[in-house]
Amino acid sequence: MSFYMKEGEPYLRTSYGVMACYWDGSVHYILYLMLISAIGQGKNYRHTGLYWLGSIMTSMLVLIPGSVIGKFGSLIRPAVLLNIPYIFIPIWAGVKIFGKPKMVPQSIADQITLEQKKPLYQRPLDLVLIAYLLFAIVLSIFRGLVALDCPLESCFNYIYQYEPYLKDPVAYPKVMMMVYMFYCVPLFGVSVIGLIKPGCDWMLDVSLILAGALAQGQFTHIFSSYHSMTPYTYRVPDGTWWTVLILNLIYGLGPQLLAYRCCYYSDFFVRTAPKSKEENDKKHQ
Repeated sequence: MSFYMKEGEPYLRTSYGVMACYWDGSVHYILYLMLISAIGQGKNYRHTGLYWLGSIMTSMLVLIPGSVIGKFGSLIRPAVLLNIPYIFIPIWAGVKIFGKPKMVPQSIADQITLEQKKPLYQRPLDLVLIAYLLFAIVLSIFRGLVALDCPLESCFNYIYQYEPYLKDPVAYPKVMMMVYMFYCVPLFGVSVIGLIKPGCDWMLDVSLILAGALAQGQFTHIFSSYHSMTPYTYRVPDGTWWTVLILNLIYGLGPQLLAYRCCYYSDFFVRTAPKSKEENDKKHQ
């Protein structure tokens, strides 16, 4: 094993590589078992599949580019080709997953109409989620600018006082911030629209992909920035240890709450309401 880590994929010996392997061997393993069980029993696996899709795509979007442009770029070995299936299989799987029918709880039309007529101030959870999404948009753009060496004083202070890990020459944190800024920010934006405008049934898919992406991304980012394998100068400073941890936890847990709201209280997102209870009763008389 040590020979493979040295001569095959040396970038896996970094703190990010270790955390990515932990995630693959635990969360992805559980998701694979859940998918196999659902497929074997003929059940709909759309929700589990979309969560896995967001997670695996984030992992590959960071691991492969980071390995090429970071300090391990000159140490790329043929073993890196083992990651190619993890690029194309999720694309194929994504097509299959999106082909599955949406798992929307059955509700009567009157209940759906009542829920969709509620103004935003009567939906406190949605207000909290919108506030989170706006916060996530600002934080994603700001940290993206920090990773791109923005000359603003606030960016300079943040990278040295809060997250010096963004300057780690392995390049994984920098690529992660780029993924957040260019891929997650648009999804955060459309999610705000989906929480304001009723009938956006695509919110179920978007929220699950976001939840999987941020779960994998924040798990690896948080633990890597504190890990002993990260050089001391790039770890989170002791004075801002808890501030950075809480900030990153909020950033990662918000999409999980959004996905829970969209999947289990989905009346607001139903596009076409079914027949009302009274209409169903008349039909069967």
